[in-house]
Amino acid sequence: MIQIFDPKNVDYDKDYGTPASVSENLVTLEVDGVSITVPEGTSVMRAAAIADINIPKLCASDNLEAFGSCRICAVEIEGRRGTPASCTTPVDAGMKVTTQNPRLGKLRRNIMELYISDHPLDCLTCPANGNCELQDVAGEVGLRDVRYGFSGENHLDAEKDHSNPYFSFDPSKCIVCSRCVRACSEVQGTFALTIDGRGFDSKVSPGQNQDFLDSECVSCGACVQACPTSTLMEKTLIDAGQPEHSVVTTCAYCGVGCQFKAEMKGAEVIRMVPYKGGQANHGHSCVKGRFAFGYATHEDRITKPMVRDSIDQPWQEVSWDEALSFAATKLRGIQEQYGRESIGGITSSRCTNEETYLVQKLIRAAFGNNNTDTCARVCHSPTGYGLKTTLGESAGTQTFDSVMYADAVMVIGANPTDAHPVFGSLLKKRLRQGAKLIVADPRRIDLVKSPHVETQHHLTLRPGSNVAFINAMAHVIMSEGLEDKAFIDERCETEAFTAWRSFISEERHSPEHTELITGIPAAELRGAARIYASAKNAAIYYGLGVTEHSQGSSMVMGIANLALATGNIGREGVGVNPLRGQNNVQGSCDMGSFPHELPGYQHVADDEVRARFESVWGVKLDNEPGLRIPNMFDAALDGTYKGMYCQGEDIAQSDPNTNHVQAALRSLECLVVQDIFLNETAKFAHVFLPGSSFLEKDGTFTNAERRINRVRKVMPPLAGLQDWEVTQALSNALGYEMNYSHPSEIMNEIAQLTPTFTNVSYERLEELGSIQWPCNDETPDGTPTMHEESFPIGKGHFAITEYVATEERSTRKYPLLLTTGRILSQYNVGAQTRRTDNQMWHDEDVLELHPQDAEDRGINTGDYVGIASRAGETVMRAKISDRMQPGVVYTTFHHPDSGANVVTTDNSDWATNCPEYKVTAVQAVKVTEPSDWQQRYREFNQKQLGYLNKARNNEPSVAGK
Repeated sequence: MIQIFDPKNVDYDKDYGTPASVSENLVTLEVDGVSITVPEGTSVMRAAAIADINIPKLCASDNLEAFGSCRICAVEIEGRRGTPASCTTPVDAGMKVTTQNPRLGKLRRNIMELYISDHPLDCLTCPANGNCELQDVAGEVGLRDVRYGFSGENHLDAEKDHSNPYFSFDPSKCIVCSRCVRACSEVQGTFALTIDGRGFDSKVSPGQNQDFLDSECVSCGACVQACPTSTLMEKTLIDAGQPEHSVVTTCAYCGVGCQFKAEMKGAEVIRMVPYKGGQANHGHSCVKGRFAFGYATHEDRITKPMVRDSIDQPWQEVSWDEALSFAATKLRGIQEQYGRESIGGITSSRCTNEETYLVQKLIRAAFGNNNTDTCARVCHSPTGYGLKTTLGESAGTQTFDSVMYADAVMVIGANPTDAHPVFGSLLKKRLRQGAKLIVADPRRIDLVKSPHVETQHHLTLRPGSNVAFINAMAHVIMSEGLEDKAFIDERCETEAFTAWRSFISEERHSPEHTELITGIPAAELRGAARIYASAKNAAIYYGLGVTEHSQGSSMVMGIANLALATGNIGREGVGVNPLRGQNNVQGSCDMGSFPHELPGYQHVADDEVRARFESVWGVKLDNEPGLRIPNMFDAALDGTYKGMYCQGEDIAQSDPNTNHVQAALRSLECLVVQDIFLNETAKFAHVFLPGSSFLEKDGTFTNAERRINRVRKVMPPLAGLQDWEVTQALSNALGYEMNYSHPSEIMNEIAQLTPTFTNVSYERLEELGSIQWPCNDETPDGTPTMHEESFPIGKGHFAITEYVATEERSTRKYPLLLTTGRILSQYNVGAQTRRTDNQMWHDEDVLELHPQDAEDRGINTGDYVGIASRAGETVMRAKISDRMQPGVVYTTFHHPDSGANVVTTDNSDWATNCPEYKVTAVQAVKVTEPSDWQQRYREFNQKQLGYLNKARNNEPSVAGK
């Protein structure tokens, strides 16, 4: 019988030894008498594994290129001399392979004997005992005696390295298989590890005279995962022992949507192992998803509901029923006094699709208005507006894997290696293969120059000049005849293109004329435009450096214009690809979190759409859009907005102009916060409903490539309820009945009401692993690549993108421009990562200044610097950095006491109100004292923590009396 390999029938728990071949040509061979047909280019080792024939191996792994160093995998091939390594030998038609006979057995035992002769024989006490490849292979080859003792030279006393907070390095256990070194280079692309020395003196090294913590290692865990012994091992595994079961779930950090096997011992998570079946990460990870999961059981977790009448009163711990009744009574009382529109809510991009759907349903059906919004308002709302206008759908066009087919990649206002590290590693792999790179960013990010990767053009545009830059790119393409005329004629609106061509061809958009605006030399910009337009496949990836501007929507439309003009839409290797910041930003938008749209981006004013929802929900819906987040704050200060339900979103830290936000929150008569920690927003709350982490719930997340992934509960909710159950209970307390028994029922309702989710169900997700919407009758298995033949609006629409300078400009009083971003070790407002050992890498936000700006102000690295803007003042430590251009400073926003958003302003995108975080005019001066805001923050913070401690100590309170 001939076995024919089915690429869909892959066992992701199995290591096939070498990567799969992508060849469409098939080859039939015989392995131990079994005929098997596999793609040309497949290794003998992988062919045998597909036929369930095991060939022992130590240096081989199916996520690494074949290496052939251990020789354990030697086989015999009829008609060939010797015993070739099966990992490095490709199959041939008619090949006959023998994997087991006395000769091979003796060879393998001799090789294993040499390995064991320089390896501690402490298997019973070794933390890898029971899960060690070296141990397993020794058993497989039948090794029973070792003739060579330890009396000679050996490595058994090699010094251990415990510097990394998450894993240890024990070189006495190392067999120098190079898997860790190859994983660091081939998979992660950091090249932090090398093999030092030769022969017997060979050893794995993180750098000369360096330990892991001080090296270039980014703690992604690829080396730990690759190690076949206990040389590199998670400290949690060393402490707790081997896990006894695992559950596949989806990471709750960035928008890549990596899948992991949560390896468990009872209800305790021992480690998170990247899942090879994860279609976004393929078994890779970053430091956050791999190691920073300890926050889920941190002592700061709030696990009991709390209430109080005033934020100047201590909290009182109460039962779930009491808390929900308290919240419902307060909210209904506000509506009776101030009207139906006086309350609203904010959904979370950290919660599941099902939970987000329920929150917006609660607001529309139980509150009776459309005052619902989400954190996507302050990050990617311009993406929705801009892409829907030009392409007809408000989401990215490709899979992450699509980048492997790109010949030129333009990264605009994004830092993938820090904010989306797993995608960043994939991108670097493609760049090492020869794809060209253009980076447009005011700051020198790691992609500009890193091991074996260097950009062809780093366009150091000035903050606020994005639209002038993208118009200049388009001008070059059109004026030099680099556009794709056939694509434009066939796929784009003729009238809109004609108007845009006339607009963009004006000389004022030329690189020479825009150079004074953008700061980009004309020749540099022209060179970049030619690379992008001339490539067979050119892709654009962008982040918050595009959207968080007063012209964010215009810039997104400008990017889409560029892709349309060059025909870089509708196939692999091209496209317009927003890199979503949080794990479920895409999903929170899809689920109808915006005040003007029901789930699936269906407008509330559409009578037919609204009627379908009214029929299923059994309630009359408002046809007028509700308040956006900035409108909620303004209405609160005006006295017309008095109550808010905020689930899993820390607006007091993440939103701009902190003083304004805090004043609005203080004015509310009832703020209900649902979260896992007492975050900055919760300190202004009257009701606290304990949330559940991603490890404690069932549901789905939708990542930046529209991929819907399952989230599976691995441990019971610490507070007793999953987030969707809390929202449902609050709705019931308000008098609007919800009676779901499982999130799968919520997804069924979503599919019923949302055209792009018609064929999405938990059953289909289990069958396919994940689904990229649209998933309906036309595309029953989902849509990896959007717009292959047409656009939802018929033809692509070129939009006029007039450059309008931001109102936020540098002056003599505020001569510097502040821009913000993220760092690898921390995540968003830091509520999760600050409660893990990731603090070792970034325990405070710092202000990066160009050396000249620092010298002009007498500032040195480590000095305290006062930062003042038109909105407020704060203080941070300084870091002098040549990553910055003169006149531009940079900081992160991961630590609440830094007050990064105290200085950002209320300026926002003209179409969506997305704040202009990326352009704030500031002054920086050397100081010795914290700012007034920081002193007030610390006093307020201490008071609120005192109120929490009183509740935890069961001290009496007047709340609710």
